[in-house]
Amino acid sequence: MEQTLIILKPDVVQRGLMGEIIRRIEQRGLRISGMKMQWISRELAERHYGEHQGKSFYEPLLAFITSAPVVVMLVEGPQAIAVMRAMMGKTNSSVAAPGTIRGDYGLSNRHNLIHGSDSPESATREIALFFKPEEIFSYQRVTEPWTDPDAAW
Repeated sequence: MEQTLIILKPDVVQRGLMGEIIRRIEQRGLRISGMKMQWISRELAERHYGEHQGKSFYEPLLAFITSAPVVVMLVEGPQAIAVMRAMMGKTNSSVAAPGTIRGDYGLSNRHNLIHGSDSPESATREIALFFKPEEIFSYQRVTEPWTDPDAAW
């Protein structure tokens, strides 16, 4: 079972899209094993986006991600990283495909609605930044054998 960190960014919270995006994740068959709303501090944002330090978009990115509350989720499932990134769509929302989260709800490159880990290594690092072990819940949904391609019958 692969894990990924998902952040519903301030524009999702401000526009009232949290429920719709959570619904999409659950209906796809992925499991939310941790979820909380928080206001990301500048310090946490700097640690999370550290690889972008020095780039032209770094300061605007930090200003945006700290501008309002976000919803942080640990999402699990078969190939959760690839599945979530496909659901998210291209980073530049104005060219993201219809049917993706960014393609359906976004118009901006900077205010692009959602963050998802891009690799298992990033997911491990990012999950540890946002979740304590006691905030992660291990459980199995009764629908999982119907959505897991490796489920044994």
